[in-house]
Amino acid sequence: MDTIDIKVGTRVEHPRYGEGIIAKINLGAYIVFFEDGGKMEIPKTSTNLTIIESPDEGKPETVTARDLRQAIASVLDEYGTLPAEVELGQKWLGGKLLLQPANESLQAKEIPIEIFFKKIVMLRDRLRVLEQNINSSGSLNDEEKVHMQQYITRAYGSLTTFNVLFADKEDYFVGSGKK
Repeated sequence: MDTIDIKVGTRVEHPRYGEGIIAKINLGAYIVFFEDGGKMEIPKTSTNLTIIESPDEGKPETVTARDLRQAIASVLDEYGTLPAEVELGQKWLGGKLLLQPANESLQAKEIPIEIFFKKIVMLRDRLRVLEQNINSSGSLNDEEKVHMQQYITRAYGSLTTFNVLFADKEDYFVGSGKK
């Protein structure tokens, strides 16, 4: 493929990932959002990309940031990795988490509770994705899957302390003692 013809917005085709659009061009690679494969970094030296349409050819087509966000959200939603909206409990809105060292000569650390909550939710979502990846893995046998699943369940159990932050009980962490 002739790299001179490649610009942001160029429609390309890849034998494995299908059709996509060049979203960014780095020094050694193209960042491409594929309809079927999501975001991929394809080396400029790859011979697997075929230009379907340059942004200058045919009807002028512009890809807006909104279009790109919708495409990414669609891919994430299709593969079950789009995080659900999780609300912080009303009583915590605007609050702070204060970390006070035992040594009083050291300064305390204040963290807005909303920031801390987002990190807890991200951790929960990443554990869920890990759980899905384990369960759908073709290279792990059933015994290995159960063994790894037990560790994840224990991690959820360790995080039940933070359930007090969630607005809805359905968002709570659940350990091995509850279903």
